[in-house]
Amino acid sequence: MAQSEQQQQQQQHQPPAKPTQSSNPFNPQMTTSPISVSAPNPSWFSPKRLLVILCTINMINYVDRGAIASNGVNGSIGICDDSGICSAGSGIQGDFKLSNFQDGVLSSAFMVGLLMASPIFASLAKSHNPFRLIGVGLSVWTFATAGCGSSIDFWTIAICRMLIGVGEASFISLAAPFIDDHAPAPQKTAWLAMFYMCIPTGIAVGYVYGGFVGDNFSWRYAFWGEAFCMLPFAVLAFAMNPLQLKGFAPAESRKFLEPNETTSPLIEGSDNSNINSCVIVSSDKASRSSPASKSLNQLSRFSKDMKELLRDKVYVVNILGYVSYNFVIGAYSYWGPKAGYSIYRMSNPDLLFGGITIVCGILGTLAGGLILDSVNATINNAFKLLSGATILGAIFCFSAFCVRSLYFFVVLFSMGELLVFATQAPVNYVSLRCVKPSLRPLSMAVSTVSIHIFGDVPSSPLAGILQDHVNNWKVTTLVVTSVLFLASGIWFIGIFISNSDKFSEDGTEEVSTVDRATKKPLFEENTIEGAQDSGEA
Repeated sequence: MAQSEQQQQQQQHQPPAKPTQSSNPFNPQMTTSPISVSAPNPSWFSPKRLLVILCTINMINYVDRGAIASNGVNGSIGICDDSGICSAGSGIQGDFKLSNFQDGVLSSAFMVGLLMASPIFASLAKSHNPFRLIGVGLSVWTFATAGCGSSIDFWTIAICRMLIGVGEASFISLAAPFIDDHAPAPQKTAWLAMFYMCIPTGIAVGYVYGGFVGDNFSWRYAFWGEAFCMLPFAVLAFAMNPLQLKGFAPAESRKFLEPNETTSPLIEGSDNSNINSCVIVSSDKASRSSPASKSLNQLSRFSKDMKELLRDKVYVVNILGYVSYNFVIGAYSYWGPKAGYSIYRMSNPDLLFGGITIVCGILGTLAGGLILDSVNATINNAFKLLSGATILGAIFCFSAFCVRSLYFFVVLFSMGELLVFATQAPVNYVSLRCVKPSLRPLSMAVSTVSIHIFGDVPSSPLAGILQDHVNNWKVTTLVVTSVLFLASGIWFIGIFISNSDKFSEDGTEEVSTVDRATKKPLFEENTIEGAQDSGEA
């Protein structure tokens, strides 16, 4: 008996062994020690495969943009000539007898879902695995696209187009951060360039795809084909091991519960073996947390992140320049063919402007990423490239609309477009690197929302109003092009703003206690075991 008491006293006075992070989740220092934010990836899921998958998804997304604008899918309304002979309509517009206004609504309806859902998905990335969120978004996109092919009237297809924007929102705000995490350090901007190069390429493929399927089969098959192509990627996002973004603690580490008032965080009288075996006490209070309180927490966190984002001078300057740039690109894409026909009497302005945009979009976007990587990718160098390429592009485009010869116009405008598109990778590089990793999804979401709301959406009607007043397409195009000089000036200011690359600023997240004074984090048993299993894998 005396010997047993002596052993207990020795155990009490013996200093506990310093546990490792994986062997003892009840380590008291766990309240301040960092937890790794990157979950182990499957061996087959290499960075290059990730890039290919994300680029393919982006391509399919923009194929849909091109397809719905193609003649084969969009079609035309039936018309009657003076002799009373009527021709049947074709495509969506002909089948549903849509007015030009309704047809225009369909082309931009996706923006409603995109603008509303982008900040939501970015905020949810704080509490849910971002790769799973992409899976949810792609699932919505797939079903909505299939719904477009099965629509019965204007309202059903309009609602489906809005849902396509919701699905796209998850991908747009989260894909670029994933590429930034997994790309090789010397090629990060080039990889971003490859991703954004899929935008003009996808639209071009969409024109051809929509025209072929619509003319030879039915416009409905075009949407069903897109849904079929996207479905494997939606399934993959759920089936594979979820990837984790830098700056976000794994979902397992966030699922700790607050002990209630009658439950001790550690069972009294338990020895070290019980502690090391990770016996967990669940919390009734946490399990009864109301959806309203969770929503308030999400809203409070989103508000805090938005304030931090909008106080970042580098980010604000970058987005202001991007909005000005997109204002011009939006006006070019909508009014360019009509202005070109009016000024130079082009025989096929759609083909000419489309061809220039596709070729220069691909080459310019890739060139911008490669150049920034070659001169050492930093925020300061990115601003220099943005300002320099934009002002040179503005000079070439401005000169193109001043000359009288169509051939000189094509050469000058092509050079201008090549330089202007070189900004795609650098501008997104700045948006990713000027904020903490945990803010990157929100950064990309706010960027997407801003360039649409203040850029390409209002630019087309504003340019139309100007043309109504001056009735001179050359003057209108010159005024619109001059906004590129503004974009260059804004990005030039960014060179002189103090900045730092924040990619590694919060690579780890600290798990804070619920009660900072006395309480320790409690983890669910199956959560801890799952985390250990994934770590061993």
